[in-house]
Amino acid sequence: MRNRRVLFLVEIAIFSALALLLDIIPFLSFKLWAQGGSVSLAMVPVFIMAFRWGIKGGVSTGVLLGVYQILTGAYIITPLQTFLDYIVAFAVIGVAGFVAKPLWNAIRSKKMKTFVGWIVLGCFVGSLLRFLGHFTAGIVFYGQFAPEGQPVWLYSLLYNGGYMLPAFVLSTVIVSLLFIQRPKLLMH
Repeated sequence: MRNRRVLFLVEIAIFSALALLLDIIPFLSFKLWAQGGSVSLAMVPVFIMAFRWGIKGGVSTGVLLGVYQILTGAYIITPLQTFLDYIVAFAVIGVAGFVAKPLWNAIRSKKMKTFVGWIVLGCFVGSLLRFLGHFTAGIVFYGQFAPEGQPVWLYSLLYNGGYMLPAFVLSTVIVSLLFIQRPKLLMH
């Protein structure tokens, strides 16, 4: 039991650091906006942890990624905005782990379409929740950046949707291909 806990903690540290690297290495990340937001593979390691260890593993990895984001140059306006945009928004990616058990069952029964369906659902929910965190922060804290006459909610929707939709698609494809090729990576 102790070895399993150590493995869990080591994987959280490694995968959160990998997520940060995938977000900050220039040729692996495409920055869209001046105040933040990029299309990157940063969610992939969080999804991997969520699918390997469930919600606890995914959320823990996401929280640590959010802390790393803050420490490496986050766009900070207020403490509440920082908490919402970095800690909450990255933590909720890990909620994708709610599909971990059905995902493992699909692998065991060799139902690949079902398996991919669970991956897509998990990635969608994690990405949607992250989007909602950024979207809310956009409405509350970034309204001054909206073009004159544009509703703040629409500005936040377009701004955050502009990078979150491609990031979701890219992450889902990468995670699906990874686990289709190496389904045993889900087991610990």
